Amino acid sequence: MGALIGATFGLGLLLVWASRWPRPVARSVPTRRMRFEEMVAQAGVAGITPGGLALSSVGAALCATLVMLAVSRVLPIALAFGLIAGYAPIAALRSRWRRRQNELRELWPEVVDNLASAVRAGLSLPEALSQLGSRGPTALRPPFHRFGQDYRATGRFGDCLDRLKAGLADPTGDRIVESLRLAREVGGSELGRLLRTLSAFLRDDVRTRAELESRQTWTINAARLAVAAPWLILAVLSVRPEAVRAYNSASGVLVLLCGGGLCLVAYRMMLRIARLPREKRVLR
Repeated sequence: MGALIGATFGLGLLLVWASRWPRPVARSVPTRRMRFEEMVAQAGVAGITPGGLALSSVGAALCATLVMLAVSRVLPIALAFGLIAGYAPIAALRSRWRRRQNELRELWPEVVDNLASAVRAGLSLPEALSQLGSRGPTALRPPFHRFGQDYRATGRFGDCLDRLKAGLADPTGDRIVESLRLAREVGGSELGRLLRTLSAFLRDDVRTRAELESRQTWTINAARLAVAAPWLILAVLSVRPEAVRAYNSASGVLVLLCGGGLCLVAYRMMLRIARLPREKRVLR
């Protein structure tokens, strides 16, 4: 009996001691599919799935391989251009994603200004967000229009904000949504000042990033041209099968593999060196 009481007392002390240590906050780690869906949403395209993108890549690779095989009659060259064409759909999606991110970065200050003006005019937060569906920037109207429809149908501000944040899929949009959620829950008169400060910060960020990108654009374009030049020359030479017949041997395949590997490594290093930091979605 004494042993049982001692064990119970010791267990109680252990639980008290363990309760004094902060527990780590469980964070949802985005999976590869979640990251893909987020990129598709940020690119502003709908209906693209990983399977559909993979099928497009395979189709492009197969078509390019058959065309180059008919032109050059050298299978290694046809396979090399097939691999390049297979990456084209992925590259197009990434290019659209980057281009739309740059466009939205310039539009967010206008969105914040509209919200600040609406709040200053006495509109409620749902009304201020809904009016962006008709008066906001054209590229951002659809998510805010859907927010207005959801709120009129359900009247649940928090759930509608969650769907709006998922539709925007943008770090700046996350900050705006969470600021409005906090203002709705706890109240306060500092929302207008907060939005004006955020607008000034976003404009400074856009101006600084635009200056950096304008200075590095010519370097990136020159590097891309340097990577693409050997393959363009090889494509021109493929019109004459006797000029590329040497690539139909083991040494020719080795040259293509080494050249492709060096181009890939150099291109990835160039992108990593020239990459500007992008803001992550910490409030997803």
